[in-house]
This record gives sequence, C-alpha cells and structure tokens, in this order.
Amino acid sequence: MSKGLTSLAIESKREEIAAAKAELAALVRARKDARIALRAEKAAAKELKAIERAEKKSARIAKLEAKLIALKVGKVGSIAIRANKKPSACTTVYQMAA
Repeated sequence: MSKGLTSLAIESKREEIAAAKAELAALVRARKDARIALRAEKAAAKELKAIERAEKKSARIAKLEAKLIALKVGKVGSIAIRANKKPSACTTVYQMAA
C-alpha cells in the first residue's frame, strides 16, 4: 500500500514540476517580449530625435541663407547713407596711391 502512495506522490510532484516549468517558460517569454518592446521604443525615440535634429538643421540653414541673401541685396539705413556719400579728399588720395 505504501507503494501506491509513493507513486501518487511522485506523480503529483511531476505535475508540480511540469507546472513550474511551464510558468518559468511563460515568465522567460514575457521578459523577452518586454525587452523587444523596449528596444523598439528606444529605436523609435532615436529616430524621432534624428528627424527633429534634421528639421532644426534645415531651418537653421534656411535662416542663414535668407540672411546671406539680405546681405547681398544691398545696404540699408545709416550704412547705405554712408556708402552713398562722396569719399573725403583723404580717402581719394589713398585710393589713388593704391
């Protein structure tokens, strides 16, 4: 009779072990899925930062190009008044010497 109890005890322990292994496999799979999702989120954030950086760079380039065009167009205000004046005699002598 003790033999029957031991085989039942062994079977119950085997079932417990099988259940524990299944639970362990589920936990390992959940951890792996979480890592995959975390990597995907990090990659998406990195890509978004790169896009924002490229947008800022192109905006800065456009702003600098507009500034360069404005400088090439002509002088404005007091700079234009000074540029349109006749040069002084001193300046013309230096220009002729050069």
